[in-house]
Amino acid sequence: MTDDDTRYEAVRSRDARFDGEFFFAVETTGIYCRPSCPAVTPKRRNVRFFATAAAAQGSGFRACRRCRPDAVPGSAEWNVRADVVGRAMRLIGDGVVDRDGVAGLATRLGYSARQVQRQLTGELGAGPVALARAQRAHTARVLVQTTDLPITEIAFASGFASVRQFNDTVREVYASTPSELRAAAPGGGRAGRRPATPATGIPLRLAFRGSYQSTAVFDLLAGEAVAGVEEVSGEPGRRTYRRTLRLPHGTGIVAVDERAGAVRSASGSHPGGWLDARLRLTDPRDLTTAVGRLRRLFDLDADPYAVDERLGADPRLAPLVAARPGLRSPGAADAEEAAVRALVGPYESERLVRRYGKALDSPSGSLTHLFPEPAVLAEAEPGGPLGALTAALADGAVRLDPGADRDEAQTALASLPGIDAATVAVIRARALGDPDAAPPDPDIPDAWRPWRSYALQHLRAAGELD
Repeated sequence: MTDDDTRYEAVRSRDARFDGEFFFAVETTGIYCRPSCPAVTPKRRNVRFFATAAAAQGSGFRACRRCRPDAVPGSAEWNVRADVVGRAMRLIGDGVVDRDGVAGLATRLGYSARQVQRQLTGELGAGPVALARAQRAHTARVLVQTTDLPITEIAFASGFASVRQFNDTVREVYASTPSELRAAAPGGGRAGRRPATPATGIPLRLAFRGSYQSTAVFDLLAGEAVAGVEEVSGEPGRRTYRRTLRLPHGTGIVAVDERAGAVRSASGSHPGGWLDARLRLTDPRDLTTAVGRLRRLFDLDADPYAVDERLGADPRLAPLVAARPGLRSPGAADAEEAAVRALVGPYESERLVRRYGKALDSPSGSLTHLFPEPAVLAEAEPGGPLGALTAALADGAVRLDPGADRDEAQTALASLPGIDAATVAVIRARALGDPDAAPPDPDIPDAWRPWRSYALQHLRAAGELD
């Protein structure tokens, strides 16, 4: 989407491929939408385009009640880009602005707060506060419409500083009060809605665009599962992945269901769908962060159209792409955990969990522990490659957070004793979510850039790689 006329054609054809990639607003109605909105297409002269929902909100537009533009997948651009804007968007998605403010965001990026504000506003039409505010509004709507938490608790759980700020934002973004939003939820209010609380699990729909090869993703997660921290149960096509989460304010347990048949239809078109999930949190303030980490784990913000187009043009990969359209490159729910597991493997990971993992206050079936933190492992087992890696993670010599510079992280990892290039590439792909990570190998051509992580997933799924 390089110009507004092309964007308008996507709107006119209700092209779901671009949901989340941009938003359009209608000046005569004061509403902004996703490109696939089913409403009557507005006249071109009345339409404005925005890179983010926050920019549309900042220009005075409210969210469409039909297409719910705040519920679209995130833009794949933020996974691809390694510049300050891409890193900032990943950090905002992880809730850094809500927890540490703009100053904390700027510190992680290595820029001044003024520079971050200028770059984000100049490119996206909204600064970090506005972007975080839009995210808080979405979190609030989810909690209002899917739980029976009191409205006052939702205000603070969503990251708002006061109930008044929460009420004003909800009215501005959704043209409804929180109580009206709750009454408009499926079921029509408390009496008709299945009760849901952080204790019983917040139901979520994790949206994705295009095709999604859930079988391959769940196969991978099942093969890697570390006892005590993860489990995959059920028959193929109907499996459930469960795991524990360490979060900024507490802990969580998530269950995500495999979506059988979530692949391209015979006609070749597939606008997208969602994975059903349930999230139990000890502190609801962690909802935004937890959802962001799940989206990275399941690679839900990817652009399968762009990936398949590039890789499908390669003679070696073309039949693999045709067999598995929309194949994803899973990331990680916990980047530091993923790095340790990439180094030591699943069996040693289970030993580390048994010896050093923190036991949950309330176990859930076979889920009993959190994966041990790097500082704990560095102190308990300081020798060898594991000790070197965990010490570097604990003291910040290696950063793997969503805003980390991927090249700097790779250089720091490569300097550690006992960590080879193949392991570094796995950490870059999984922990850092790099769509273009690959070990040095003459059989991996530059023609697969910027999607080499996906190319390797295709080769593994076809049995051509271990």
